[in-house]
Amino acid sequence: MEILRRFAPRNDAARNDETHVECLQLPTIILGIGEDSMEWPLKLAAVFVAGIAGLAALPAQAQLAGKYLAPRDQVVVIRAGRLFDARSGTMLTNQVVLVRGDRIADVGPGLAIPSGASVIDLSNATVMPGMIDAHVHINTGGVSEAQRTLIALANSQIDLAAGFTTVLDMDSRGGYNTVDIRDEITSGRVQGPRMQVVGQSLNPRATNYYPDIRPGRFQEGFIEDKNVNGPWLARAAVREAKLHGVDWVKIYTTQDFAGTMHMWTPDAKLINSPSLTFEEVQAIVDEAHRLGIKVACHAYGGEGMAICINAGVDAPNHLLELDQDGIRVLLEKKLPFVPTLDDLISLEKEDLEATGGRNSRIKLVEQAFRRAIAAGVPIVFGSGATSPSIPHGKQANQFAYYAKWGLTPAQALQTAYMNAAHMLNYGIEKDIGTIEKGKFADIIAVLGNPLADVTEMERVRFVMKGGMVIRNDVAGR
Repeated sequence: MEILRRFAPRNDAARNDETHVECLQLPTIILGIGEDSMEWPLKLAAVFVAGIAGLAALPAQAQLAGKYLAPRDQVVVIRAGRLFDARSGTMLTNQVVLVRGDRIADVGPGLAIPSGASVIDLSNATVMPGMIDAHVHINTGGVSEAQRTLIALANSQIDLAAGFTTVLDMDSRGGYNTVDIRDEITSGRVQGPRMQVVGQSLNPRATNYYPDIRPGRFQEGFIEDKNVNGPWLARAAVREAKLHGVDWVKIYTTQDFAGTMHMWTPDAKLINSPSLTFEEVQAIVDEAHRLGIKVACHAYGGEGMAICINAGVDAPNHLLELDQDGIRVLLEKKLPFVPTLDDLISLEKEDLEATGGRNSRIKLVEQAFRRAIAAGVPIVFGSGATSPSIPHGKQANQFAYYAKWGLTPAQALQTAYMNAAHMLNYGIEKDIGTIEKGKFADIIAVLGNPLADVTEMERVRFVMKGGMVIRNDVAGR
């Protein structure tokens, strides 16, 4: 039985149906926010079996109805003691946010409270837009496709509970279950953050950490299948990805190695073996843009990084050896920089052991980060959250690094707001990234003032997504 399949868009009757299917929601009371996602298979299997049993007992209409969408006629008022204006980077005080349905209807200091409105008192907190993480991997393991999907859904819900109301999944590590998860979240049948997804990445055959050892195949099943050799095969791979419903494609223009193997020279310099050629990347970018898809690129340095930033990609990631020539290209092409600190932090111990303490990837990205902000390159928040060593729900620790490396607290916060929203596909910045009239009511709150202590972002107490309260741990404080 295919539980997580895509359905056609629902009509208003289905939207307003009062009976809802609950079996696919994996509550954080079962899967704790701080819990290691790799230790959940038994719990997930139990929830899955219980869900199937519950599903069979529900009428067909209930099985199609979306529970996790705000009622269109709801009216909610949020009293904000402090409100972060993510567009200007300033902190406002004593604001009122009026929410109708899933959108913000108005914001201001003296708004009248409509009769019958539900009031949420956050007058002792700092209210902010929901954060955006533009580089996660929700697939973190599992021995079957169903188990992988359940773990991935749980990881997405952990991110949401931590205040990340929008995420970009940057590689499914095989298959397209992330497309189905995205669509089920959008439909309201399960709870999770807004998602844009890559599906599986596009690489040359058998020359990277995730090779395809079988000839003549692009993508099949839920394993890594790749055969991108030459511009026309590259275009064909993009078309295949589009057929599966992705929002982005991701490429690797420097090799992605396991651990530190083949990563460092004897004199502690980073090895950057190029992957796709310039012509292949150009073909991928051209075909993707023709089809309305954006292109993200994994690149560390050297020839591969030069190919990445010169060939027209939309989201260069990592860029550990970003130099002044690279910065010039980023500025000319108005490209952002997605540094993904959390995954590099997790590699530091291994890197220092491999280089005798002389070098690490986090040291390199700090230098690149400082060069980029000095030149005015926009930084986009992306964590690389994926495995137990790079846990979901903990990404906000990056803000402290951003502030330490030269951004003001306000600038650090803005990396997860308009900078990230602008980079995402479909012009979604008109809907997310700030608390403004007409945008989705994606709202979070912390108790303290993150402009005074940016680590407050690691302690989110309130989350609303699309007008629905996901958690509220502020009440009574």
